[in-house]
Amino acid sequence: MNSSFADSTPPLVVVGSGLAGLFLALHAVEQGPVLIITKTALLDGSTRHAQGGLAAALAEGDTVASHVTDTLVAGAGLCDIDAVETICAEGPRRVRELMDFGVNFDTTDGALQFGREGAHSVNRVIHAGGDATGAHIIDVLAARVAGEPRITVREHTRVVDICVEHGRAAGVFLEDGERVEARAVVLATGGSGHLFARTTNPVGATADGSALAHRAGAMLTDLEFVQFHPTALAFGASPLALVSEAVRGEGAYLRDAHGRRFMLDLHPQAELGPRDVVARAIARQAAIDGVDVTLDLRHLDRDGVLNHFPTVAAACRVHGLDLATDPIPVTPAVHYAMGGVFTDSSGRTTVPDLWAVGECASTGAHGANRLASNSLLEAAVMAGRAAEHLANQDGWPTDNPGHTTAPRRLHADTRAVVQQANWDGAGVERDADSLGSALHTLSDLPSGDSIECANLAEVGQLMVRAAILREESRGGHYRSDFPDTDDAFLHRIAWVNGEPIELPITRTHILERVAR
Repeated sequence: MNSSFADSTPPLVVVGSGLAGLFLALHAVEQGPVLIITKTALLDGSTRHAQGGLAAALAEGDTVASHVTDTLVAGAGLCDIDAVETICAEGPRRVRELMDFGVNFDTTDGALQFGREGAHSVNRVIHAGGDATGAHIIDVLAARVAGEPRITVREHTRVVDICVEHGRAAGVFLEDGERVEARAVVLATGGSGHLFARTTNPVGATADGSALAHRAGAMLTDLEFVQFHPTALAFGASPLALVSEAVRGEGAYLRDAHGRRFMLDLHPQAELGPRDVVARAIARQAAIDGVDVTLDLRHLDRDGVLNHFPTVAAACRVHGLDLATDPIPVTPAVHYAMGGVFTDSSGRTTVPDLWAVGECASTGAHGANRLASNSLLEAAVMAGRAAEHLANQDGWPTDNPGHTTAPRRLHADTRAVVQQANWDGAGVERDADSLGSALHTLSDLPSGDSIECANLAEVGQLMVRAAILREESRGGHYRSDFPDTDDAFLHRIAWVNGEPIELPITRTHILERVAR
């Protein structure tokens, strides 16, 4: 896409091209050449599909402290408070940087518009183009990247492994066997929604970052915590169309088969309760009624509905529905992975010169359940912080030499098997029997030629094993055989070289543990 590098300096290699990857590349380019490698087209990925917006304490009367509190409540006791405070405090700065790049967030009379989403105590979510926030952001950043001669982009190119030499990430291996040298490697590969049969994630969200990091010897954490978005459009195959949280934020009601607003009896915030609570309630009500729960916007202003939610309205029209006047069938679907590659407050992993930002990273800021619209916030904040610390090449305080293991490729047709096993066994509600069945299936898959299926199976096994170990219910992890929260599990479950480790919640204590 852009010109080749003018010198022989090894580039900073960024794997992935969403908000986190592009924002980091644009910040890091002053330090030297940057190579972005993405297995899809530059404009594909989860960021483009983000509807809900970006949360930041910018509104009059809002405070960083309030944003921190809401994030901690949603995180169900497992948030790293240092990470939460960092991300909430730096959020306004990164929003202004996005605006300087050219992102036009929605305004009224020149002032930013602020919406309310689930579990937020005030209106603090900003949007661009109504429910097309992610598309607006990625279009602006991609245009900036295209105009930057020091950034090279390789599209439709798959990274299959990290090259680890002398204990540091020295480059990446591509699917055709090519080795690309790097001064450092940043994973910005997005999420892992296609571990499951029902997801709102684009087809490329196959847990690549976690798999690459794990094979390189880096630590993974919090894999059992998967966020099921309560309201995906209940039509068609994955990726399912998302019906944004903002729809409920504007006043839409959830109704059962009899027209009853069932959430009123289940949570003080009703439809705007935490996502895990609402998702389980919808799944249970649909099972009781034998039909999908519906979203009802008929009591709202028609023009306002269609103007605020053009993307959702268009998705509904594909299925012959009018968002403003028809009951809209919805279902829970996998939306976001709280877990991933463990990083410090600058995006560094436990392998030197290997960094991770965005959804593939696990900063601890989301705890057991991400607060709505904190994902784009975290991506921007951590990408900016990583770029600043990459300039100093700060070392990780550990002697971990790292390692690289070759992936065991699987038959491409096992993808559906992996997805259904995880949906049935590790879905909205889990128990020992369902998890055991999923693990058995994931452990007994035939070899083949698909690295993507191998990544799904590899990370899927670790996710299921973590869910088996956590014998409680907390946030996005719900065990029907252990329905209560248990303080005995007030710790994070980490994975290194396939082995589990119990870690304290706060990053300070984790760093001390890793250094030893």
